[in-house]
Amino acid sequence: MVKFSTLNKQTLSRAFCLSASAFIFCFSTSAWALFNDDDARKAILDLRKTLANTQLELQGQIDKLKSENAELRGKVENLEKQGEDISSSQKTYYQDLDNRLGNFEPRTFTIEGVSGVVQPAEKKAYDDALKAFQNGSLKKADADFSSFISRFPKSPYVPLALFWGGNSKYANKDCKGATTQLQSLISRYPSHPRVPAAMVTLGNCQLESGNKAAAKKIFSEIVTKYPDSDAAQQAQSLIPATR
Repeated sequence: MVKFSTLNKQTLSRAFCLSASAFIFCFSTSAWALFNDDDARKAILDLRKTLANTQLELQGQIDKLKSENAELRGKVENLEKQGEDISSSQKTYYQDLDNRLGNFEPRTFTIEGVSGVVQPAEKKAYDDALKAFQNGSLKKADADFSSFISRFPKSPYVPLALFWGGNSKYANKDCKGATTQLQSLISRYPSHPRVPAAMVTLGNCQLESGNKAAAKKIFSEIVTKYPDSDAAQQAQSLIPATR
């Protein structure tokens, strides 16, 4: 009886020890597993935080690059504008310089089909005479055109000076002087575009002088030679007055 009890005690003791060992092992395994999950979660959170910070940094760098790019684009556009302004300024400068030099140097011009070298003072003299005619200062215009023809006999403006000078004389009732000047234009420059109009003035001089036959001849010639011109229409309207 004593031996059985001792054996049972020993058996129970061993069973308890085994159970305790199993419990401790299971607890240790669960604790280790729990510890690993916490570390994993912490690592994931840390990774997410790192990624978020990295994304923020990248977005900041992108925004900075965009800002710098916009600033550079603005500088480039400003430089291009400055380049255009400089180019325009240089063009204006050289045009102005060319115009100024033109005031001191002779130039070749073609004036209503007549070419020639024009001296700087030449154009101004012609322009002043024409301005006097346009302003109604007919005596001054007559004197200025006559002076111009004497000073610049080879000028390409001479045909126009003869034309306007002849009309100035006609307006001043100097038909003889007008006839001389306008006939000079016709004989020296027969193909000049002012010839038909000059012939109308010549016809009017003849008509006002009482020489209707001569006037009719001139008007008829204008209609025949220059049928499509304004001068032809004027001449046609004046022919009845020669009868």
